[in-house]
Amino acid sequence: MSTAKPRFPNESDAYRAARDELLKAEIELRAHVERVAEQRRRLPVGGSVTEDYVFEGQGGGQPQTVRLSELFTPGKDTLFLYSFMYGPKAKQPCPMCTSFLDGLDGQAPHIGQRIAVAVAAASPIGRIVEFAAGRGWKNLRLVSAQANSYQADYFGEDAQGNQWPMANVFVKKPDGVHHFWGSEVLYADTKGETRHIDMLWPLWNVLDLTPGGRGDSFHPQLSYG
Repeated sequence: MSTAKPRFPNESDAYRAARDELLKAEIELRAHVERVAEQRRRLPVGGSVTEDYVFEGQGGGQPQTVRLSELFTPGKDTLFLYSFMYGPKAKQPCPMCTSFLDGLDGQAPHIGQRIAVAVAAASPIGRIVEFAAGRGWKNLRLVSAQANSYQADYFGEDAQGNQWPMANVFVKKPDGVHHFWGSEVLYADTKGETRHIDMLWPLWNVLDLTPGGRGDSFHPQLSYG
């Protein structure tokens, strides 16, 4: 790759000076992101998962039970498990979660080369699968947590039964499954939107590159007129 400093057609000196300052900040941000990722990788072993949760999945078009330990695909010792806000009382799933999962479905075959990926929701499995088919999701492993306490135990559900979009990572060790990481920024005092999984979400990363940014009121919808 060329190391020559780029100059775009007809840009002004003022633009280039400001862009060069921004470039420094972008390089610093990338370095900081990499430092945080390294710090995350150095986390000690998390708490053991004492219950091998029984989820309801679907195989061959028929419901079937699957345990948390069975969500780890063969040869993979790491599992990314996302809590999808689609409870049994919800008329429709969360549009924000849906937007995120639209993207994750496309990336799942790539991510799946290194780790296992699954999505849990508290609705019956048939309802989850039906919605997924309507979205064209083909790559996400979907399970229902309706009959277990996973959502509540790992902060995808509160005491009132409200659903929350928690992301968790689990690792399989010789002594069993352990929790590794959770998107705890969701519950942190950030004095604004938590944006706890924004770095995983193409929508916001692309909009952040534009003059208008994310906008003050834009949120993804299940459909657009």
